Amino acid sequence: MKAKKVVIVGAGPGGLTAGMILARRGFDVTIVEKQDRVGGRNGELKVGDYSFDTGPTFLHQKFTLDEVFREAGRDADDYLDLVLLDPMTRLTWGEVSMETTCDEQRMHANVAAAFPGNEDGYRRFMEDHAAKLKAIFPCLQRPYHQLRSYLNTSLVPALPYVATTKSVVDVLDHYFPDDRLKLAFTFQAKYLGMSPWKCPALFSILSYIEYKYGIYHVQGGLCRISEAMAKVFEEHGGTIRLGASVKELKFSGGRVTGVELDGGELLECDDAVVNADYAHAMTSLMNGRSRSPERMGRKKFSCSTFMLYLGLDTIYRDEPHHHILFADDYERNVREIQGERELSDDMSIYVRNSSVTDPLVAPEGHSGLYVLVPTINTRHVTDWDPLRQEYRDKVLERIERRTGMKDLRAHIVEERIIDPGGWRDGLDVFMGATFNLAHTLDQMLYLRPHNRMQGFENLYLVGGGTHPGSGLPTIYESGRISSNLLCERHGVDYERVDLAPAFL
Repeated sequence: MKAKKVVIVGAGPGGLTAGMILARRGFDVTIVEKQDRVGGRNGELKVGDYSFDTGPTFLHQKFTLDEVFREAGRDADDYLDLVLLDPMTRLTWGEVSMETTCDEQRMHANVAAAFPGNEDGYRRFMEDHAAKLKAIFPCLQRPYHQLRSYLNTSLVPALPYVATTKSVVDVLDHYFPDDRLKLAFTFQAKYLGMSPWKCPALFSILSYIEYKYGIYHVQGGLCRISEAMAKVFEEHGGTIRLGASVKELKFSGGRVTGVELDGGELLECDDAVVNADYAHAMTSLMNGRSRSPERMGRKKFSCSTFMLYLGLDTIYRDEPHHHILFADDYERNVREIQGERELSDDMSIYVRNSSVTDPLVAPEGHSGLYVLVPTINTRHVTDWDPLRQEYRDKVLERIERRTGMKDLRAHIVEERIIDPGGWRDGLDVFMGATFNLAHTLDQMLYLRPHNRMQGFENLYLVGGGTHPGSGLPTIYESGRISSNLLCERHGVDYERVDLAPAFL
């Protein structure tokens, strides 16, 4: 039988996951990518002789990555040099700092040293969240393109954690009296681009996953994951076309029949998988079936980020691999970001100094510094040109003042900025919302865009804008879920790899 043709729009981590799984299962798969390299927001950004990750800078829940590689018949460790980071991150509140670790005894001691009297709360948090993760995890592995998905008995244990109006901060109130320490277990809500005071309570599992299983760096950068996936995909006969911008999808009734490129070339297909930014795709690529930007804008979107990629002629070896500098008034900072109108002067800053771990990302004796500042998306502030330089200077001044990098600006030899307008205009991220649709209760599970797009027979979604959501492990899962749905449509058998029970 002739192999079914699948065209995947976008070579981000979701599209690459789907591509390597489907190619291994015998489909004729072509991935088209507008950029000149794979990865999307998980791609490499070259600035002179320095290599940066465009977006994600560490991997948690490694077993999900291992699973999708095994679904593609490969072992991730054969393609990637993954380093478990310990300590994981330095967290700083004014004059107080704490190193985080996935070693529970050391983390207990670190909490006791920085926040005396809170250490028993840490132990209770870890014990309670072991059960919580075990209950919730099946929810993240299933599709929700049909309402009857809720009837599965495996989801019953998760209901008390999902069907609640409590926030992540509400959960942490039960464990930690010190508001600063709560932030050590709530800042992970930023992976979803959300306020921990608004983020649904179930996402307290994010910090548990980190503190239980640790976080990993990939030598050469997290972008190497996407490159490894592309290699596996091509080993299975898949075709990647870079510099191939998509004009629109072609339809016949409720079926996609092909993908037209900007130059007019038509790639016919039996199925299509969209890995472009969800809202950008729905407003730009749907060929007469697109939604207006105004209608799409009624949905809730994540914050954006102000990015600095700095090539330095030195290495700050006494600085940590990951460092988070919390705003003095973190709640106000988050409230301003969520209000989508006001730039915070009192900003929170994340700094990755990966050259202390990784010799591959900069020339010898040099380093690359990655700086991320959560900020407003472009719903109301659309022109960043008059703001960019002043905001950049404020960020660098704050880093110099609050870290050991007192002479940082004197060592910058290469620099690249991506502000919210740059995410929107240069990388086709709707509203510059770096983390996609917000993860509110009315935009989750069945109420989130479905992995098989509603109203279409053969159109599938992968990436942060569909179920299960944003963040690398969940994006990998979206690629697998959509691949499985596509296989079920064509009667293609598959065996699902599930390593989670051994960890949970």
